[in-house]
Amino acid sequence: MILDGRNEGAISAAAQALAAGELVGLPTETVYGLAADADNAAAIAKIFAAKGRPADHPLIVHVADANGVAHFASEVPDFASALIKAFWPGPLTLILPRQPDVATAAAGGQNSIGLRCPSHPVAQALLQACRAHAAKPVWGVAAPSANMFGRVSPTTAQHVHDEFGGDLLVLDGGACSVGIESTIIDCTRGAPVLLRPGAITREQVQAVCGTQVFSQDAMQALDKAAPRASGTLESHYAPKAKVRLMDAKALQTALDLLARDVDGKVGAPVIATYSRAVLKTPSVTVLRKHMPDDAAATAQQLFAVLRAFDDQGVKLIWIETPPADHAWDGVRDRLQRAAAG
Repeated sequence: MILDGRNEGAISAAAQALAAGELVGLPTETVYGLAADADNAAAIAKIFAAKGRPADHPLIVHVADANGVAHFASEVPDFASALIKAFWPGPLTLILPRQPDVATAAAGGQNSIGLRCPSHPVAQALLQACRAHAAKPVWGVAAPSANMFGRVSPTTAQHVHDEFGGDLLVLDGGACSVGIESTIIDCTRGAPVLLRPGAITREQVQAVCGTQVFSQDAMQALDKAAPRASGTLESHYAPKAKVRLMDAKALQTALDLLARDVDGKVGAPVIATYSRAVLKTPSVTVLRKHMPDDAAATAQQLFAVLRAFDDQGVKLIWIETPPADHAWDGVRDRLQRAAAG
């Protein structure tokens, strides 16, 4: 069922459900999450089962504020503290050394834990209510995206309802303002390592840390024990349709080939562009979607657009490769993973 997240009764019902070991659909500024008490192994198992997610693939734990970090993390490096002060609450996840015997199932058995403090008012209200729960305080909720594993993340309450049905309690917090998952920074290696790009850019992280931000590939080449993190598999965020990324010139070439496809084996694609390139379409039905030429606006719409294409039964999506500057890193990362599927 979908409940209005602005209603105190809905928040109370969701907090009681989490304390009782149930799952809840949770709005955040990034995407909607499938939430459970991070310290309840049985509840965490329900997340993995509902999503069809491997149990060794770690979950991100959401806390109400920086005070929740000490419950889950055994150490917070100085640069991580600076990032918390600068970007929390907000779309930034930090991988930190984990306290022994805390949130083991949520961490996928690793000795590290991913922590984030969301800025969405409904998420904040629920996390505060969970921590203040008289019978069983909940210090944090694990909340991966509320979709089947590897598929397009949800950015509205209706998306979550469509994915899991009416038995799941879903708090409606409106459409997500960021629209793609959080930036993830590994803070367990003595220096910041970017594991997943998002709305908070590498440059912003670097400016706060005052030190170089390493790439995931560079760090894992040196250290095979580097922790795994959510949303970093090669294939992820994929719609049912086949996704191809191409520049404007390649798109036009593909369209020209499509016009000569007498057997109809290719099928009419959806075309999504960012630039103002004028593409001539062949004499077949081609659905065009012009995405914003602003990275933040595109990120906010991206998953909803991909889900809408799925709803229309689209089989093939041709997408113009986003611009190369770092503002587009988060969008480019999600599209590359969607195309890998």
